[in-house]
Amino acid sequence: MSVPRTTFLAIVVTTLGAAQQTISFPTEDGGRVCADVYGLGGRAVVLAHGGRFKKESWREQASVLASEGFQVLAIDFRGFGCSTGPGEKDFDHAPFENDVVAAVRYLKAHGVKTVSVVGGSFGGEAAGDASIKSAPGEIDRIVFLGAAPNLPAEGLKSRALFIVARDDANDAGPRLPRIRAQYEKAPQPKELIVLDGSAHAQFLFQTDQSDWVMREILRFLSTP
Repeated sequence: MSVPRTTFLAIVVTTLGAAQQTISFPTEDGGRVCADVYGLGGRAVVLAHGGRFKKESWREQASVLASEGFQVLAIDFRGFGCSTGPGEKDFDHAPFENDVVAAVRYLKAHGVKTVSVVGGSFGGEAAGDASIKSAPGEIDRIVFLGAAPNLPAEGLKSRALFIVARDDANDAGPRLPRIRAQYEKAPQPKELIVLDGSAHAQFLFQTDQSDWVMREILRFLSTP
């Protein structure tokens, strides 16, 4: 398969032997998103990183998803890596949801039938806001890792799985109460999994619960 010269940046080989392409594509507000592509298939997953991470942080999870038949797009948000866009220097107010929407629409434009999103921390917030602002059916499912939408969750248009550690906290206090409140507002179908410990979002993959979290994500993404 040929790749347009305007989007092709590099090709490497993952540990599973699947081709990985690094691409870029525009956002509707004039930004540009860089992303790593793993695997092939009609079902796709966008991986949206948290504030302490970049797209490469998903390499292990992306390889697992690709081995299960998903096409995976791990994105860098504007202001991270080579991604750019309006508001990139104002982290608290940047329209990161536009980057998620651009990734979803890129995949749909390239023949993918369904797209889900796994988002950690602010990446999960952006995924939720993208679902709320997008058209029904654009985003099939969302996995929120230590996160919930910024916008009112009753507007979610995607099936949702919330995973959070019970003692996950920041300077403002425990994250669980806000996440649970947004979960309660979210429409069905939805699930909430509360884990022991304090690991936040993608840091869950650095704990002894990593394999279990990945299995739950795969179950959720694969269930009809």
